[in-house]
Amino acid sequence: MTITETPQLPNGVNVEALLGAREAFKSDTSLTEFTWRARNEWVNGTHSRTTIEDFYGVGGEQSHNAAQVHDADHPALFAAEDNGSTPVEFVLHALAACLTGGVASVAANRGITLNSVTSVIEGDMDLQGILGMDRDVRNGYSGVRVSFEIDADAGAEEIEALVAQSQRRSAVYDILTGATPVEISVSAK
Repeated sequence: MTITETPQLPNGVNVEALLGAREAFKSDTSLTEFTWRARNEWVNGTHSRTTIEDFYGVGGEQSHNAAQVHDADHPALFAAEDNGSTPVEFVLHALAACLTGGVASVAANRGITLNSVTSVIEGDMDLQGILGMDRDVRNGYSGVRVSFEIDADAGAEEIEALVAQSQRRSAVYDILTGATPVEISVSAK
């Protein structure tokens, strides 16, 4: 009987595969062009449901292992049914997930073992904007704060460098802090 050991991946990240993909993409940068998709359907009131299942990348159509379904709604205090997180809370989730995934990947690449990574992400918003009460008040967040608590086999400076590198490479951080063009089209039925 032969026992095959599964190789241990640092922090659960396959660094060798990530670096290999980066090298492969260098020979054909057209393979780095991706289109991410989310399909949303109104359910009732402010409740909607988004399905994330497929995307375009590495030169062709791709599918996730399973479709992910996310409900969004507004809290009961806004005369809604609270069937899911609010869309603005999903933005905080996306930022947290992107930064945390980056911390794990950068740490693995640098040979740093993570014991735990937690974060609290808070966004401040004045509802006067989205409620149409004051045109001078922004509809979105006026500020977002991310606070990490990281336990790793590294010193404070190395841990701060992990977060800084994750921030530099975070797509969601870039989306939130850069001027991403958004195009909206409508097809009436």
